Amino acid sequence: MGHGMEAGHSGVDPHRGRYAARTAGMTASEIRALFAVASRPEVVSLAGGMPNLAALPLEAVAAETGRLIAEDGLAALQYASAQGLPVLREQICEVMALEGIRAHPDDVVVTVGSQMGLDLVARLFCDPGDVVLAEGPSYVGALGSFAAYQAQVVHVAMDEQGLVPDRLRAALRQARNAGRRVKMLYTIPNFHNPSGVTLAAGRRAEILEICRAYGVLVVEDNPYGLLGFDGRTYPALRSMDPENVVYLGSFSKTFAPGLRVGWVLAPRAVREKLVLAAESATLCPPTLNQMVVSRYLAAQDWRGQIETYRDSYRERRDAMLRALEEYLPPGCTWTVPDGGFYVWVRVPEGVDTRAMLPRAVQARVAYASGTGFYTNGLGSRRMRLSYCYPTPERIREGVRRLAAVLECEPALAPAPVAAEPALAAAPVAAGLHALAPEAV
Repeated sequence: MGHGMEAGHSGVDPHRGRYAARTAGMTASEIRALFAVASRPEVVSLAGGMPNLAALPLEAVAAETGRLIAEDGLAALQYASAQGLPVLREQICEVMALEGIRAHPDDVVVTVGSQMGLDLVARLFCDPGDVVLAEGPSYVGALGSFAAYQAQVVHVAMDEQGLVPDRLRAALRQARNAGRRVKMLYTIPNFHNPSGVTLAAGRRAEILEICRAYGVLVVEDNPYGLLGFDGRTYPALRSMDPENVVYLGSFSKTFAPGLRVGWVLAPRAVREKLVLAAESATLCPPTLNQMVVSRYLAAQDWRGQIETYRDSYRERRDAMLRALEEYLPPGCTWTVPDGGFYVWVRVPEGVDTRAMLPRAVQARVAYASGTGFYTNGLGSRRMRLSYCYPTPERIREGVRRLAAVLECEPALAPAPVAAEPALAAAPVAAGLHALAPEAV
């Protein structure tokens, strides 16, 4: 048996001494580890944020893609610009105009999903030891990117109106007094992942002013902005401060995630470096995928499709809220999102959602533990429930199973009582509540 096979079987990585120091921060997220079990058909998964694509006009998209290959296949299957196709960048500007953004196509860089854009921004701005401010909780994919570039994430508390400006000021003052360098504020202002909360319109200008005063870049991640259930579209932070906001957008939630087409809108000087970074990462984004998206935007009623998505997700959100109200035990609270994919649930004291997860999966329901959305170990009394993919019936059944698991947790299970019947449960205290991190 060769030495390489022996090393592999022993579990010792023969390349361990060769890795760059930054790989120490590269660990599998709890969300990724969960997908293997959550994807089993008998498990109702309230864990993942997969869009529901059943309403897509697949026949029309297939026909358009076929014509694309027949009519323009030599271009669609060829290399293209690292910045992205000019026609698609023009269309992206039309999409962003719905949120009040006035942009030039030259300042748009097409990426392989907005996750790539986030990674490029972190690569350009984060040195080891730099501080990135982010809501507490925050998107797990962003936390992974910042960790990969050895930046330290400092969470800023949220409430029912989103990021709290006074908490942002306090975090910036504390970092400055400690001699720490804050490079950016990473924020998801609309229908936040995981909390579902939206940054109040009245706070947006104040937060931008705070960041300008402290010389901190704002990175606005906005994949859900067009999915408001009341049809309202909030003004993008980028529309209010074009020179200090880098905007991340995506077609994954409004068209199809499998195409992996996103974009970055950046100030011009930043754009130049983004193109160079994108070129070194992928040479160019997939031409075929860009052309499919471009033709879809040109030939299909994409605005109507977004309305269809809104209706579908609103129905699922409502099913989730009704089920939470009906089934969850007393002491549970949750947010009421006005759009997007997620509800953020707080469980009673003494329940650890990370420790409870294996028991939930055994009961054939899955969720995302809150601990995965913090870098500091908090979130053990939180869970993210996704309503975007399951049918309303499956959502209801999933919440019923989850409630049964919760009620059996040691902190909630009733002590044995002789003879006396149990008292009726008190109503669940639902609705919008402060999202400040709780003690672990």
